[in-house]
Amino acid sequence: MKNILSVNNLTIQILGSQGFQPLVSNINLTLRELEVVALVGGSGGGKTSIGFSLLQLLPMAMKITQGEILFEGRNLLDLTNKQMQSVRGGKIGMVFQEPLSAFNPVFKVGNQIAEVLKYHTNLSAGKIKNKVHELLDVVEVPDPKRVAQYYPHQLSGGLRQRAMIAQAIAASPKVIIADEPTSNLDVTIQAKILELFKKLKKELNVSLLLITHDLGVVRFLADRVFVLHGGRIVEEGKAEEIFNNPKDEFTKTLIKVIED
Repeated sequence: MKNILSVNNLTIQILGSQGFQPLVSNINLTLRELEVVALVGGSGGGKTSIGFSLLQLLPMAMKITQGEILFEGRNLLDLTNKQMQSVRGGKIGMVFQEPLSAFNPVFKVGNQIAEVLKYHTNLSAGKIKNKVHELLDVVEVPDPKRVAQYYPHQLSGGLRQRAMIAQAIAASPKVIIADEPTSNLDVTIQAKILELFKKLKKELNVSLLLITHDLGVVRFLADRVFVLHGGRIVEEGKAEEIFNNPKDEFTKTLIKVIED
């Protein structure tokens, strides 16, 4: 399988009291077609920032000072914001950690999914409405027509997450970035969301970059794993190899947590 996404020597700096300092350095990461890759690390370690950098969504206090992000033969860091708009949502979908914050609180969920379809497809208004209901059905939202009329705050955490996944897959992207997609859900809902990701990967032929601190999630979903610690990738390999024979002490500590 060929690489669909390649991150090469990426360095991100963050503004602090002493000026800009490295947050992550010389990050090398690849995602192949129809693969699930997990980027694993502790809280505040920079893994979410790596995910945001792929779509040029870093906050003003951060900047990329080195590297390239290759997608479909283009370096995304060379694209203008207007060019990136066709990539975001169209080619690469994003499932954010906090759906309640990511959704606009003043618009109905169905309308926000429809916006992706308006921008990235040629569907007519009537077909867009039907497509929204179809997408909500795909992610196993009960009574999609009714849920589409709700505002984000009216949905449970699990339903909000499913609606965000529906938005992420709306334009049939080739890659989905999922940032801690189960961290704010109870265990039962977590399991259902993970099963949903597994189903979507198979049915939609999509590649998934999973950003998480939870190795239980990684064990269930990932084909390959990149472990981030101290601002650098300290270990990478097939998921089975990482779990059965971890080499880095940080990786060993993470695995011990889920096995105890």
